[in-house]
Amino acid sequence: MTSDAVGVSADLPDPAVVLAGSDWGALEHAMGLAEDTPQNLAALLHADQRLRSEALDYLHHVVHHQNTLYAATVPAALYVSAILTDPRAGLPVDKRPHDFPGPLRAELLGWLGSVAESASDDAASVSRRFGFPPEEYPPFVQTCQIRPSLYSAIAAFLDDPDPHVREAAVAACIPLLDDPRLNHHRTELIPLLRDPLAVSELWQYRERAIETLEAWGEDTAGLEVRRDAFEVCDPQDTTTASSTAKPAHWGDADDLPF
Repeated sequence: MTSDAVGVSADLPDPAVVLAGSDWGALEHAMGLAEDTPQNLAALLHADQRLRSEALDYLHHVVHHQNTLYAATVPAALYVSAILTDPRAGLPVDKRPHDFPGPLRAELLGWLGSVAESASDDAASVSRRFGFPPEEYPPFVQTCQIRPSLYSAIAAFLDDPDPHVREAAVAACIPLLDDPRLNHHRTELIPLLRDPLAVSELWQYRERAIETLEAWGEDTAGLEVRRDAFEVCDPQDTTTASSTAKPAHWGDADDLPF
């Protein structure tokens, strides 16, 4: 399924324009002003695997630290969305023994899914419960505004030949479909929640698929998740063992999104 097949438009900015045209010095991330963000984003496509992996680590720990949305998260998400189709996104990144499998593209899709989860209806509900109206937090509002663009980029990989990329794309689409502008795509995603996601080798994907199908009022008979309650992730790809890359994941509904 391509972006054309699901009726979305490729309206993403040129990644070079995002890097050059964003006022990074006026934006913030977890460590302060985001003046270092352009070079770290550009390094995601570096020829050196170590530098690519460090840049991916930067996304997780600085730009979107602990599921938090910052002012710099929004243009960074647009940049990441825009480079998904770059052939270099198919290059490998360093993995820990329990990291999710797949190339850089799968990791970037997982990161975008985490950003989208932090602007989901569940995240908004949790924020309000703790006394933080999300509509008063600009990064939340701005992330919501770009959800159709994120979906355009992610949906292009729903039928990717790499199963790890395909599963990461399906999972990343889920929180975006809270958006009233995108609700109608749920019907198209349901078959993909059943296969490949609900039959994935990774229990996290199977669990996510079943939870989503149930939330959308779909029959989940015959679907189940069997896992060790203390297992972080099924080991899949341990050919490289570095500490820089982070697995694709979704926000914890018990954590504040910002």
